[in-house]
Amino acid sequence: MLTSFALIFIAGLALGGIFKKIALPGLIGMIIAGVIMGPYALDILDDSLLSISADLREIALVIILTRAGLSLNLAELKKIGWPAILMSFVPASFEIGAITLLAPLLFNLTYIEAALMGSVVAAVSPAVIVPLMLRIKDSGYGQKRGIPQLILAGASLDDIFVIVLFTSFLTLASGGVVSAGHFLTIPVSIVLGILVGVLTGFVIGKFFTFIRMNHSIKVLVLLSTSFFLLALEDWLAGTIPLSGLLSIMSMGIVLNQLYPDLSKRLSGTYSKLWIGAEILLFVLVGTTVDLSYALSAGVAAVILVLGALVFRMLGVYLSLTPSTLNNKEKLFTMIAYTPKATVQAAIGGVPLAMGLASGHLIVTVAVLSILITAPIGAFIIEHTFKRLLERKQLN
Repeated sequence: MLTSFALIFIAGLALGGIFKKIALPGLIGMIIAGVIMGPYALDILDDSLLSISADLREIALVIILTRAGLSLNLAELKKIGWPAILMSFVPASFEIGAITLLAPLLFNLTYIEAALMGSVVAAVSPAVIVPLMLRIKDSGYGQKRGIPQLILAGASLDDIFVIVLFTSFLTLASGGVVSAGHFLTIPVSIVLGILVGVLTGFVIGKFFTFIRMNHSIKVLVLLSTSFFLLALEDWLAGTIPLSGLLSIMSMGIVLNQLYPDLSKRLSGTYSKLWIGAEILLFVLVGTTVDLSYALSAGVAAVILVLGALVFRMLGVYLSLTPSTLNNKEKLFTMIAYTPKATVQAAIGGVPLAMGLASGHLIVTVAVLSILITAPIGAFIIEHTFKRLLERKQLN
């Protein structure tokens, strides 16, 4: 396992660095490193490491979402308002609807199986979007209208919405019954996630105020608390819906609101932690990609992924109608809301593992959505934000 960790970091750094040198996002190189070393290519990584790959990816997500929370200002989020709420479900709904209608025309699928496929593909990737938006935010671009903050807020809620729909469609595709009350878990999960995060952030802030401790210990306490919030989601699963990841981001926002100096120091440390976590996340995402699935899918699967993206971008455009964004800013937001990676890697294989006849095709389309949208989306984001967004001079 230690050798595998060494290979992940060295190969991830090397290929990530090479791609940056040729003006491409480093994460593309990291994903490619994972594909090459993963079980579907050279298969040189230890099985025991791959067995905990999902947990390691979740740790990396915790780090980047905490950092996002620590850098978000509540006043900025209030200023964004209604469009942020629309962004959390309208684009995903458009994409799921498009796949539900198009997939049966291209493949031998029922509408329920197509909807299940849509819910796998529709989730936007915080792992790709969050670090890019934080970098853009820190550079001062899009700050006049809070565009990076809008995308950060919408993306975190988008995943909750899509995953609840995925579990519902999976139950239906497996022959189960879904009640109308099941869909109430979406708002309940969001509200409870925010409330738990706010309470936790307040308690942690008071704890750090009254008990003196080394800054590094504060980081360890905050990380451990984040892991407990994720565990709380699992403990309550099936009884009380709660979003652990949203709680983590809310905790960071509260700390930033009440203790800005502490938040700034913690955010700096988390930025350093992200250097290693980023490599681990994207290389491990790459190990989940089976190129043979992608090659067997054919042109029809590519058409489906690209066609669904058009509808997603239309959903983003409609969500931004109440906003004051100009056309360039709307175009950037539409582009920035396309990358897929972590959710597809996490749930894409579930229908296949459950023995559904459509499982092989669903995981194939999930893999293709990663291969198409993550590198291309990241590339376009990095090469258009300076042209499409206004820069606010930083103090």
